[in-house]
Amino acid sequence: MRWVPAGTFMMGADPHYPEEGPPRLVSLPGFWIDEHELTNAEFAAFVKATGYRTMAERAPLALPDAPADMKQPGSAVFTVPTVDDPRWWRWRVGAQWRRPHGPGTSIAGRDREPVVQIAYEDAVAYARWAHKELPSEAQWEYAALGGARSLPEEPVDKGGKPTANYYQGVFPGRDLATDGYPGPAPVGCFPPNGYGLYDMIGNVWEWTRDLAGDGDPRHVIKGGSYLCAANYCARYRPAARQFQELGLGTDHIGVRLVDNHRPPPG
Repeated sequence: MRWVPAGTFMMGADPHYPEEGPPRLVSLPGFWIDEHELTNAEFAAFVKATGYRTMAERAPLALPDAPADMKQPGSAVFTVPTVDDPRWWRWRVGAQWRRPHGPGTSIAGRDREPVVQIAYEDAVAYARWAHKELPSEAQWEYAALGGARSLPEEPVDKGGKPTANYYQGVFPGRDLATDGYPGPAPVGCFPPNGYGLYDMIGNVWEWTRDLAGDGDPRHVIKGGSYLCAANYCARYRPAARQFQELGLGTDHIGVRLVDNHRPPPG
């Protein structure tokens, strides 16, 4: 884990979408946060130790008039749309953390990739086992800035080289993958921020413990993912936020945790 020192920052700065503002000053005490997103290997150790079964591995609580496949264990998987089926997201029976994109896929050899297909309940279960917590949205956003007041509009260096795993090309059908990864990347493949944190921007969205607000039961996710593109999402910024249903994992949402009780360094 890495230590993030106490400080005050402008949360929701330079809002691009209505849900990102208004900008407001927020002060936080120091805290520890995971250096990288929770990996497949780390989640596998938790499952081995506890026998835990994720929500995607259990029968979903589907509505009576839901399609037959949504009444079977599975999860949401991104699929390139076609003329016959223009949907980007489809329920894939059998999709879960070991088979993140559905039957026929595997995490074999992908120990260092971020675990996905974990719902909010699954993230909380791991956090309790690890004696950690999900970050608040403010903690996450402050940590993502890495000590800077703001970050570039798009995660590239001065030469135009991607500094995070996001979607290059025209979403949803033409991923150029000039960053080297058409899907999730192993953690730590891109430069860390000023606090030594990897992949705060891009790779996979990350759960926070904060609710969307105004009675909305969904939770805030932060950071964007390998599916965020300039022509559609562009949420690869610390202030960007999305809302996710608690009972649903996807193949582009993961988590990293904080420790609010561990003493500061030194």
